[in-house]
Amino acid sequence: MHQGGPGRPHSYLFIEEMPKFKIFTPRPMLGKEPVELLYPEFEAVRLSDLEKLTQEEVAARMKTSRGTAWRLLESGREKIARAIVESRPLVIAQEGELDKA
Repeated sequence: MHQGGPGRPHSYLFIEEMPKFKIFTPRPMLGKEPVELLYPEFEAVRLSDLEKLTQEEVAARMKTSRGTAWRLLESGREKIARAIVESRPLVIAQEGELDKA
């Protein structure tokens, strides 16, 4: 999720478990525009909320900083909540994958 430009070089995030599905569609589906949850956000939420790991443990498992783990959790949880509240499809994808579909 590197934006380019100056700063630290991009490092890859470690994902232990790929999602078992790519799209979750609510019924009824009131919003047609899907919400895109990126793989690292999915993994951070999985580790934190299902495996009950701390942010420090999530960061260590994903081989990243605690700050990055926190940002992934915040973003992922917001996207999941938006999909539920607005009854929109939730698509788990690589960054930009949804745009190619």
